[in-house]
Amino acid sequence: MDEKDPAASRQRIDKWLWFARCVKSRTLAARLVSAGHVRVNSQRVDAPAHLVAIGDHLTIALERHTLLWEVLGIGTRRGPYPEAAKLYKDETPAPTDQTSPPALQRDPGSGRPTKKQRRAIERFDRKNE
Repeated sequence: MDEKDPAASRQRIDKWLWFARCVKSRTLAARLVSAGHVRVNSQRVDAPAHLVAIGDHLTIALERHTLLWEVLGIGTRRGPYPEAAKLYKDETPAPTDQTSPPALQRDPGSGRPTKKQRRAIERFDRKNE
């Protein structure tokens, strides 16, 4: 790659997400971007052909969590994880300790709950939602 070539320092976002192993296929990367689940420098991106450059900050909303990545490099291939991890810096905050209300426990071997006990469990669940 020629360092003076501006195209050499930029890459399609769907291709970059695939190279960085954020998604399993380039098609899934394109769908993720088209659905509006990716932001580049706080701007929503809906075109898989959008170009990303080194220094861009990505916000990627996946099914169960959100990733905050800074682009550190442009990929040349989809290599193993250690190679892919060099393409970005993970800035995702650590998950907070969200303690859930204590689960209602029954003694082992006590059998099925009675109708009265089931109603008490349902009231407890509704109260703690």
